Amino acid sequence: MTTFSSLGISEPILKALNKMGFEEATPIQAETIPFALEGKDVLGQAQTGTGKTAAFGIPMINKIDRSKRQIQGLVIAPTRELAIQVGEELHRLGQFKGIRTLPVYGGQHMDRQIRSLKEGPHIVVATPGRLLDHIRRKTINISNVHTAVLDEADEMLNMGFIDDIREILSSIPEERQTLLFSATMPKEIRDIGTKLMKDPTEVKVKAKEMTVTNIDQSYIEVQERQKFDTLSNLLDIDEPTLAIIFGRTKKRVDEVTEGLQARGFRAEGIHGDLTQGKRMSVLNKFKNGRVEILVATDVAARGLDISNVTHVYNFDIPQDPESYVHRIGRTGRAGKTGRAVSFITPREISHLHLIEKTTKSKIARKDAPTNDEAAQGQQQIAIDKMMRTIENKDLKAYNEKANDLINQFGAETVVAAALKMLTKERRNTPVRITSLAPVSVKGSFKDKKKYRGGSRGGNGDRRGYGGRNGKPRSRNYQGQGKRNNSGGYRGKRNNDN
Repeated sequence: MTTFSSLGISEPILKALNKMGFEEATPIQAETIPFALEGKDVLGQAQTGTGKTAAFGIPMINKIDRSKRQIQGLVIAPTRELAIQVGEELHRLGQFKGIRTLPVYGGQHMDRQIRSLKEGPHIVVATPGRLLDHIRRKTINISNVHTAVLDEADEMLNMGFIDDIREILSSIPEERQTLLFSATMPKEIRDIGTKLMKDPTEVKVKAKEMTVTNIDQSYIEVQERQKFDTLSNLLDIDEPTLAIIFGRTKKRVDEVTEGLQARGFRAEGIHGDLTQGKRMSVLNKFKNGRVEILVATDVAARGLDISNVTHVYNFDIPQDPESYVHRIGRTGRAGKTGRAVSFITPREISHLHLIEKTTKSKIARKDAPTNDEAAQGQQQIAIDKMMRTIENKDLKAYNEKANDLINQFGAETVVAAALKMLTKERRNTPVRITSLAPVSVKGSFKDKKKYRGGSRGGNGDRRGYGGRNGKPRSRNYQGQGKRNNSGGYRGKRNNDN
């Protein structure tokens, strides 16, 4: 396990990572960042969904001098959609350093892009065709670029951009750092590494083929603001013996734990800020059944060996598919079956499909339980308890009093009162959980099946992908080129959670 704090990253970036909910580096990040921070060129082989953007973005942002209003970092991405999403993630990584990021791609008005470029972004994320247009028009100044990144290089090769890439790299100062990432390494990509990079260090991280057995997996599509009530209802219906709930941040764990306690659940939370003594105390309570629900971050849950966990709930879906497998693997142990339920916001559905592909399993969709279903679930649990007591037949000592009550109130009323006493009536305490941004997915162009071959349009970018009328689909950027208060450039945000 490699934490970001152990990699020598500057404090503003660590603060941003913490806010984004990331404590532990993925394998590609753990291997790439140390070499990149030393200024070495890196030739990285990694699949989609392994965390490449932070792997190249953190070292790039670490080197940027924010006082200089000039382009110092350049990222080249194959599609408009990817350029938009990478730009957004780099903006979030650099938010506390004041880094200004601009996505540049075909389909936007050239004049608007030129005005935005003149305002001095620190990082430009561009598609090859439109970037080359700006270079040839001399409307972009890349003479101060110290870090150049090629993201999903094999996709750019497949789309016919390889000559454009060579021309772009030849236009950037030779005294630069070059980071190239590709899922595969065909000859043409290796040639770039040989001819246009300086003795690159090779980093290879293969996406593991992970399978999951003995675990009933499902997901509930739910808006962010509805997650907690959905969780409460689900716990009432499932009545888990021992459950682990995973949250993405320490603050999230604290809020969910406090909310569950306020609703009457026996819950405790663990995360990296707890002392070892406190952590062990909580785990012992959980193992002994004095606490039925453990709320945890990924880092805090590492190494947990508890055999009787019946349910795992992903309150927040993890960024890395491998983390998903580690999480749900806390249940279904020692030959027992387990259940894993994930809460997915509408903008995270594509990330769910990536997890399904990685784990080679289909995750079933289920509807969010209603308040009435939760109440009925608790009543059914009470009925089951009564039935087990009846089956034991050791009731002679209670028969006389039972007959007295039945004669006085009637059988139906007496049974109803007994059920009411046995049923947990959940406190309807209002709980507010701070919203988190959805996990972003920079999915492969082929995986999303949006590329249809197309011809290159007049703006120098491949067509045949994105949304309606050739416009890119994006959950945040709409290509308006407007600056926000943090100095980054973004478009209109769709606030659907």
